[in-house]
Amino acid sequence: MNLKLQKKLAARILKTSTSKVAFDTSALSQIKDAITGNDVKALIMKNIITKKDVNLQSRVRARANLVQKKKGRRKNSGSRKGSKNARTPRKTQWVRKVRVQREFLKSIHDNQLIDSKTYKEMYLKSKGGFFRSRRHLKMYMEEHDLIKHGKK
Repeated sequence: MNLKLQKKLAARILKTSTSKVAFDTSALSQIKDAITGNDVKALIMKNIITKKDVNLQSRVRARANLVQKKKGRRKNSGSRKGSKNARTPRKTQWVRKVRVQREFLKSIHDNQLIDSKTYKEMYLKSKGGFFRSRRHLKMYMEEHDLIKHGKK
């Protein structure tokens, strides 16, 4: 059964390609009898001739990859587009680091583990980028016996 003409007419009416036109297999004889555009249009109205879904590309693999990314996988150099600085700017890194250090200094100053002079010194050092991290700041203070009683 050759239904090329009907497929072509249906594609023109549905404004799509011939590969996206679907026929109802139970009504092939009706489709074969339709030889004019109006006949095909009537079959489209009856849902005997339909248009296939637009997206024929499966997202199964994409979804699986998203699950992996949520776990922290697939993040090595081959998957990265921007530079290290583009992904997290240096300023943002610095702001995060300094905020943590200032918060730590404030907490030990409020608990009177360091005096105001030491607090000011350490504050200015952290502002100047002297410390790599909160841990480095704590280690420096312990080495130089700047924390009074008990260790935080």
